[in-house]
Amino acid sequence: MGFLKNQFRKVIQWESDNVNDIIYKYPLERKEEIMRKSTLVVREGQKALFIQEGKLADVFGPGTYQLNDIRNFPLLTQLYNWKYLWESPYTGDVYFISTKQFLNMKWGTSNPVMMRDKDYGVVRVRGFGVYSFAVGTPTNALRELIGSMSSFTVRNVDEYFKKIITSTLSNVIAESKIPALDLAMHYDDLAQMAKEKLADEFEKIGIEIKALVIENLSLPEDVEKMLDKRTNVGVMKGAMREYTQMQSVEAMQSAAENPSGMGGMGVGMGAGVAMGRMFADTMSTISNSIEEPQVEEKVLYDDSVECPNCHAMVAKMSKFCPECGNNMTPPKKLCPSCGAEVGAKSKFCPECGARVDEVKCKECGRVLKPNQKFCPDCGTPQK
Repeated sequence: MGFLKNQFRKVIQWESDNVNDIIYKYPLERKEEIMRKSTLVVREGQKALFIQEGKLADVFGPGTYQLNDIRNFPLLTQLYNWKYLWESPYTGDVYFISTKQFLNMKWGTSNPVMMRDKDYGVVRVRGFGVYSFAVGTPTNALRELIGSMSSFTVRNVDEYFKKIITSTLSNVIAESKIPALDLAMHYDDLAQMAKEKLADEFEKIGIEIKALVIENLSLPEDVEKMLDKRTNVGVMKGAMREYTQMQSVEAMQSAAENPSGMGGMGVGMGAGVAMGRMFADTMSTISNSIEEPQVEEKVLYDDSVECPNCHAMVAKMSKFCPECGNNMTPPKKLCPSCGAEVGAKSKFCPECGARVDEVKCKECGRVLKPNQKFCPDCGTPQK
């Protein structure tokens, strides 16, 4: 009876209850055999892979398959070359791979990202967020990640994926040259740029990044405190008159509560006015000092060029526009004769000596004069 039970194994399916499993290897014990009476069941969000003699044979998507139907196993039948289909037992390996999305995977910068900011110089930025992934190409995942492992879970790849995502996103942030105070407005753009860069890297191992979200990019705590102080100074500068009046009213109220009477009130009023004037003088000094960054901004503006796409002002050394991402590098000028790169204002090629500012007729090849609309030899329009 035990022999017959092994011979007629009925259902081959995913039997693991761990939701974090990426792969499940169907357990074929030494005495267990898969015969023609068996049925393969592949559920939604799964794929089944049959391995025979160390080679990948057939891959099955969701559905139910009878092992005695040769149409279901064309590659496996050809590889194994059975004389009588499924009369002999199948003793290879059967893997089930989950193709569902694994959600709410966390990433974060273990070390700050160094970036150059036009307002504050070199600053350090930390960030964190979430991402989701799925197995895109099961065959690549089996070859590059899983190998012959019988169990493979999210925990096996979480730390590795996190490091790749953090490294790529750090490069994107540094290359974007977006001012530190404007990073919050570009979370979606930065995440999309990082996701596009990650696509090729993860495709090699059969993984697809489904979503990438930046939850927060923050400056160091001491820098944020300085920014808060700067904001407070700006608010106080804009309402200095009201602040002085408030101080005077509070001094009068304190004097009225003083048992010494009107004399105390007079002293209190004088102290309040004096304090208000002191604050006014202090704020005047601060307001004069905070005008200095405007000079620096003007220098930066004079040192900038206009983006031809969105007309934003961009630093001359920038490769891409921080507003629209347009490539700010001017196209290279090449020699029409040898293809060597030449200067923008060069008239002759330094490699072959050919004239690089000549315009030739598209039809007969005659050298034309500047702004000629027709060839004088063949009459071909030169638009």
